[in-house]
Amino acid sequence: MKFFRRWKLLGALFIAALLLGGLFVWNIGSVLMAPANQAIPPPPPGLAAEPVVFPSASGAQLHGWRIAGQPGQGAVVLLHGIHASRLVMVARAEFLARAGYSVLLFDLQGHGESRGQNITFGALESRDATAAVAFAHTTFPGEKIGVIGVSLGAAAALLAEPPLPVQALVLESCFPTLYQATADRMVDRFGGLGRLLTPLLTMQLRPRLGIGLEALRPIEHAKTLTVPKFFLSGSADHLTTAQEARDLFAAAAAPKEFWLVANAAHVDLHAFARAEYEQRVLAFLGQHLH
Repeated sequence: MKFFRRWKLLGALFIAALLLGGLFVWNIGSVLMAPANQAIPPPPPGLAAEPVVFPSASGAQLHGWRIAGQPGQGAVVLLHGIHASRLVMVARAEFLARAGYSVLLFDLQGHGESRGQNITFGALESRDATAAVAFAHTTFPGEKIGVIGVSLGAAAALLAEPPLPVQALVLESCFPTLYQATADRMVDRFGGLGRLLTPLLTMQLRPRLGIGLEALRPIEHAKTLTVPKFFLSGSADHLTTAQEARDLFAAAAAPKEFWLVANAAHVDLHAFARAEYEQRVLAFLGQHLH
Protein backbone atom coordinates (compact mmCIF):
# COMPACT_ATOMS: atom_id res chain seq x y z
CA MET A 1 0.00 0.00 0.00
CA LYS A 2 2.83 2.38 0.90
CA PHE A 3 4.50 1.50 -2.41
CA PHE A 4 1.47 2.59 -4.45
CA ARG A 5 1.03 5.76 -2.39
CA ARG A 6 4.64 6.65 -3.03
CA TRP A 7 4.25 6.18 -6.79
CA LYS A 8 1.04 8.23 -6.82
CA LEU A 9 2.88 11.03 -5.04
CA LEU A 10 5.80 10.86 -7.51
CA GLY A 11 3.35 10.88 -10.41
CA ALA A 12 1.56 13.91 -9.01
CA LEU A 13 4.86 15.73 -8.52
CA PHE A 14 5.91 14.87 -12.06
CA ILE A 15 2.66 16.20 -13.52
CA ALA A 16 2.94 19.36 -11.42
CA ALA A 17 6.50 19.86 -12.64
CA LEU A 18 5.36 19.47 -16.25
CA LEU A 19 2.56 21.98 -15.75
CA LEU A 20 4.87 24.48 -14.08
CA GLY A 21 7.49 23.98 -16.80
CA GLY A 22 4.89 24.45 -19.51
CA LEU A 23 3.64 27.63 -17.84
CA PHE A 24 7.22 28.89 -17.56
CA VAL A 25 7.92 28.33 -21.27
CA TRP A 26 4.54 29.81 -22.24
CA ASN A 27 5.42 32.95 -20.28
CA ILE A 28 8.78 33.19 -22.05
CA GLY A 29 6.88 33.10 -25.33
CA SER A 30 4.54 35.80 -24.09
CA VAL A 31 7.46 38.08 -23.24
CA LEU A 32 9.16 37.52 -26.61
CA MET A 33 5.96 38.12 -28.60
CA ALA A 34 4.72 41.09 -26.59
CA PRO A 35 4.69 44.45 -28.41
CA ALA A 36 7.57 46.79 -27.59
CA ASN A 37 5.83 50.12 -28.01
CA GLN A 38 7.34 53.28 -26.58
CA ALA A 39 7.04 57.03 -26.89
CA ILE A 40 9.44 58.47 -29.46
CA PRO A 41 10.86 61.96 -28.86
CA PRO A 42 11.32 64.47 -31.69
CA PRO A 43 14.23 63.75 -34.05
CA PRO A 44 17.63 65.24 -33.19
CA PRO A 45 17.76 68.87 -34.36
CA GLY A 46 20.69 68.27 -36.69
CA LEU A 47 19.00 65.42 -38.53
CA ALA A 48 16.61 67.56 -40.63
CA ALA A 49 13.98 64.81 -40.41
CA GLU A 50 10.24 65.18 -40.87
CA PRO A 51 7.63 62.80 -39.41
CA VAL A 52 5.83 60.40 -41.75
CA VAL A 53 3.09 57.80 -41.35
CA PHE A 54 2.27 55.17 -43.96
CA PRO A 55 0.19 51.97 -44.03
CA SER A 56 1.46 48.40 -44.13
CA ALA A 57 -0.16 45.12 -45.12
CA SER A 58 0.76 43.97 -41.59
CA GLY A 59 -2.27 46.01 -40.50
CA ALA A 60 -0.22 48.70 -38.81
CA GLN A 61 0.21 52.38 -39.50
CA LEU A 62 3.99 52.74 -39.52
CA HIS A 63 5.51 55.84 -37.93
CA GLY A 64 8.89 57.14 -38.96
CA TRP A 65 11.11 59.96 -40.14
CA ARG A 66 11.99 61.04 -43.66
CA ILE A 67 15.29 62.75 -44.48
CA ALA A 68 15.74 64.31 -47.93
CA GLY A 69 19.24 63.97 -49.35
CA GLN A 70 20.98 65.07 -52.54
CA PRO A 71 19.03 64.22 -55.70
CA GLY A 72 20.51 61.25 -57.55
CA GLN A 73 22.57 60.09 -54.57
CA GLY A 74 20.19 57.25 -53.64
CA ALA A 75 17.96 56.50 -50.66
CA VAL A 76 18.31 54.04 -47.78
CA VAL A 77 15.58 52.40 -45.69
CA LEU A 78 16.62 51.45 -42.15
CA LEU A 79 15.08 48.42 -40.38
CA HIS A 80 15.78 48.07 -36.65
CA GLY A 81 16.01 44.90 -34.53
CA ILE A 82 13.59 43.22 -32.14
CA HIS A 83 12.29 45.10 -29.07
CA ALA A 84 13.86 48.31 -30.41
CA SER A 85 12.68 51.29 -32.48
CA ARG A 86 13.93 53.73 -35.09
CA LEU A 87 15.89 55.48 -32.35
CA VAL A 88 18.63 52.82 -32.53
CA MET A 89 19.09 53.65 -36.23
CA VAL A 90 19.62 57.39 -35.76
CA ALA A 91 23.42 57.20 -35.83
CA ARG A 92 23.26 55.33 -39.14
CA ALA A 93 20.82 57.89 -40.51
CA GLU A 94 23.21 60.68 -39.53
CA PHE A 95 26.24 59.33 -41.39
CA LEU A 96 24.13 58.39 -44.41
CA ALA A 97 22.62 61.89 -44.50
CA ARG A 98 26.10 63.41 -44.28
CA ALA A 99 27.05 61.34 -47.33
CA GLY A 100 24.09 62.79 -49.22
CA TYR A 101 21.67 59.87 -49.07
CA SER A 102 17.96 60.29 -48.51
CA VAL A 103 16.90 58.15 -45.54
CA LEU A 104 13.72 56.56 -44.23
CA LEU A 105 13.78 55.18 -40.70
CA PHE A 106 10.63 53.89 -39.04
CA ASP A 107 9.22 51.61 -36.34
CA LEU A 108 8.27 48.07 -37.33
CA GLN A 109 4.77 46.93 -36.29
CA GLY A 110 4.58 46.28 -32.57
CA HIS A 111 7.57 48.55 -31.95
CA GLY A 112 8.03 52.21 -31.08
CA GLU A 113 5.02 54.21 -32.22
CA SER A 114 3.77 51.56 -34.68
CA ARG A 115 1.03 49.50 -33.07
CA GLY A 116 0.67 45.73 -33.40
CA GLN A 117 -0.81 42.86 -31.44
CA ASN A 118 2.34 40.72 -31.42
CA ILE A 119 5.92 40.68 -32.59
CA THR A 120 6.00 37.94 -35.25
CA PHE A 121 9.76 37.42 -35.82
CA GLY A 122 9.65 38.47 -39.46
CA ALA A 123 6.23 37.28 -40.65
CA LEU A 124 4.38 40.61 -40.40
CA GLU A 125 7.56 42.65 -40.19
CA SER A 126 8.46 41.53 -43.74
CA ARG A 127 5.26 43.25 -44.90
CA ASP A 128 6.46 46.39 -43.13
CA ALA A 129 9.73 46.17 -45.06
CA THR A 130 7.73 45.97 -48.29
CA ALA A 131 5.58 48.95 -47.28
CA ALA A 132 8.62 51.02 -46.33
CA VAL A 133 10.41 50.38 -49.61
CA ALA A 134 7.24 51.23 -51.54
CA PHE A 135 6.92 54.46 -49.54
CA ALA A 136 10.59 55.27 -50.20
CA HIS A 137 10.03 54.90 -53.95
CA THR A 138 7.09 57.31 -53.66
CA THR A 139 8.65 59.89 -51.36
CA PHE A 140 12.10 59.78 -53.05
CA PRO A 141 11.03 59.41 -56.71
CA GLY A 142 13.67 58.31 -59.18
CA GLU A 143 16.17 57.30 -56.49
CA LYS A 144 17.82 53.91 -56.32
CA ILE A 145 16.92 52.29 -53.00
CA GLY A 146 19.06 50.38 -50.51
CA VAL A 147 18.13 48.75 -47.21
CA ILE A 148 20.09 48.34 -43.99
CA GLY A 149 18.46 45.76 -41.71
CA VAL A 150 19.62 44.71 -38.26
CA SER A 151 18.77 41.26 -36.82
CA LEU A 152 14.95 41.12 -37.04
CA GLY A 153 15.08 43.95 -39.59
CA ALA A 154 17.53 41.98 -41.74
CA ALA A 155 15.33 38.89 -41.54
CA ALA A 156 12.28 40.96 -42.50
CA ALA A 157 14.13 42.26 -45.57
CA LEU A 158 15.01 38.74 -46.71
CA LEU A 159 11.56 37.29 -45.95
CA ALA A 160 9.66 39.90 -47.98
CA GLU A 161 7.40 38.42 -50.67
CA PRO A 162 7.77 39.34 -53.47
CA PRO A 163 11.44 40.30 -53.06
CA LEU A 164 12.03 43.94 -52.21
CA PRO A 165 12.48 46.14 -55.31
CA VAL A 166 15.83 47.53 -54.19
CA GLN A 167 19.36 47.76 -55.57
CA ALA A 168 21.32 46.86 -52.41
CA LEU A 169 20.81 45.04 -49.09
CA VAL A 170 23.01 45.42 -46.00
CA LEU A 171 22.11 42.58 -43.62
CA GLU A 172 23.49 42.70 -40.09
CA SER A 173 23.43 39.82 -37.59
CA CYS A 174 20.67 38.02 -39.50
CA PHE A 175 19.52 34.61 -38.24
CA PRO A 176 19.40 31.84 -40.88
CA THR A 177 16.27 30.27 -39.35
CA LEU A 178 14.06 31.21 -36.42
CA TYR A 179 14.65 27.79 -34.86
CA GLN A 180 18.40 28.45 -34.75
CA ALA A 181 17.82 31.95 -33.39
CA THR A 182 15.60 30.57 -30.62
CA ALA A 183 18.04 27.80 -29.73
CA ASP A 184 20.95 30.25 -29.54
CA ARG A 185 19.05 32.53 -27.18
CA MET A 186 17.80 29.72 -24.96
CA VAL A 187 21.26 28.18 -24.66
CA ASP A 188 22.78 31.59 -23.98
CA ARG A 189 20.27 32.15 -21.16
CA PHE A 190 19.77 28.64 -19.71
CA GLY A 191 22.76 26.58 -20.85
CA GLY A 192 22.10 22.98 -21.92
CA LEU A 193 18.53 23.18 -20.63
CA GLY A 194 17.88 25.75 -23.35
CA ARG A 195 18.04 23.07 -26.04
CA LEU A 196 15.13 21.28 -24.35
CA LEU A 197 13.17 24.53 -24.10
CA THR A 198 13.63 25.46 -27.76
CA PRO A 199 11.03 23.12 -29.31
CA LEU A 200 8.57 24.01 -26.53
CA LEU A 201 8.94 27.66 -27.49
CA THR A 202 8.77 27.23 -31.24
CA MET A 203 5.70 24.99 -30.93
CA GLN A 204 3.81 28.09 -29.75
CA LEU A 205 4.14 29.85 -33.11
CA ARG A 206 1.21 28.22 -34.88
CA PRO A 207 -1.40 28.28 -32.10
CA ARG A 208 -0.48 31.81 -31.00
CA LEU A 209 0.52 33.55 -34.25
CA GLY A 210 -0.84 31.26 -36.96
CA ILE A 211 2.58 30.77 -38.58
CA GLY A 212 5.00 27.87 -38.74
CA LEU A 213 8.78 27.62 -38.58
CA GLU A 214 8.92 26.90 -42.31
CA ALA A 215 7.80 30.49 -42.99
CA LEU A 216 10.65 31.96 -40.96
CA ARG A 217 13.77 30.75 -42.77
CA PRO A 218 15.63 33.77 -44.21
CA ILE A 219 18.35 31.45 -45.52
CA GLU A 220 15.92 29.96 -48.06
CA HIS A 221 15.10 33.40 -49.46
CA ALA A 222 18.77 34.40 -49.60
CA LYS A 223 19.42 31.45 -51.94
CA THR A 224 17.39 32.98 -54.77
CA LEU A 225 17.73 36.71 -54.08
CA THR A 226 20.03 38.17 -56.73
CA VAL A 227 20.12 41.77 -55.48
CA PRO A 228 23.65 42.68 -54.21
CA LYS A 229 23.92 41.71 -50.53
CA PHE A 230 26.43 42.70 -47.83
CA PHE A 231 26.33 40.39 -44.80
CA LEU A 232 27.81 41.58 -41.48
CA SER A 233 28.08 39.71 -38.20
CA GLY A 234 30.20 39.65 -35.05
CA SER A 235 32.84 36.99 -34.45
CA ALA A 236 31.87 36.81 -30.74
CA ASP A 237 28.10 36.78 -31.32
CA HIS A 238 26.36 34.03 -29.31
CA LEU A 239 22.87 34.89 -30.59
CA THR A 240 23.71 34.59 -34.29
CA THR A 241 26.94 32.63 -34.27
CA ALA A 242 29.83 33.21 -36.64
CA GLN A 243 29.22 29.78 -38.16
CA GLU A 244 25.55 30.58 -38.75
CA ALA A 245 26.59 33.85 -40.40
CA ARG A 246 29.02 31.97 -42.65
CA ASP A 247 26.34 29.41 -43.51
CA LEU A 248 23.89 32.16 -44.45
CA PHE A 249 26.49 33.88 -46.62
CA ALA A 250 27.53 30.60 -48.29
CA ALA A 251 23.91 29.76 -49.15
CA ALA A 252 23.12 33.22 -50.54
CA ALA A 253 23.02 33.87 -54.26
CA ALA A 254 25.62 36.17 -55.80
CA PRO A 255 26.49 39.02 -55.85
CA LYS A 256 27.40 39.13 -52.17
CA GLU A 257 30.00 40.34 -49.70
CA PHE A 258 30.80 39.32 -46.13
CA TRP A 259 32.41 41.03 -43.14
CA LEU A 260 32.92 39.21 -39.84
CA VAL A 261 33.50 42.01 -37.33
CA ALA A 262 36.31 40.90 -35.02
CA ASN A 263 35.35 40.55 -31.33
CA ALA A 264 31.84 41.97 -31.83
CA ALA A 265 28.92 40.25 -30.12
CA HIS A 266 25.21 40.67 -30.97
CA VAL A 267 25.59 44.42 -30.67
CA ASP A 268 25.19 47.57 -32.73
CA LEU A 269 27.97 46.92 -35.25
CA HIS A 270 28.04 50.56 -36.29
CA ALA A 271 28.69 51.68 -32.72
CA PHE A 272 31.23 48.88 -32.22
CA ALA A 273 33.39 49.61 -35.27
CA ARG A 274 32.15 53.00 -36.41
CA ALA A 275 34.90 54.15 -38.78
CA GLU A 276 35.36 50.85 -40.61
CA TYR A 277 31.60 50.22 -40.67
CA GLU A 278 30.94 53.56 -42.33
CA GLN A 279 33.77 53.08 -44.82
CA ARG A 280 32.62 49.59 -45.86
CA VAL A 281 28.88 50.36 -45.96
CA LEU A 282 29.33 53.62 -47.89
CA ALA A 283 31.57 51.86 -50.40
CA PHE A 284 28.98 49.10 -50.90
CA LEU A 285 26.04 51.50 -51.20
CA GLY A 286 27.97 53.86 -53.45
CA GLN A 287 28.76 51.02 -55.83
CA HIS A 288 25.10 50.07 -56.24
CA LEU A 289 23.05 53.22 -55.63
CA HIS A 290 24.91 56.02 -57.40
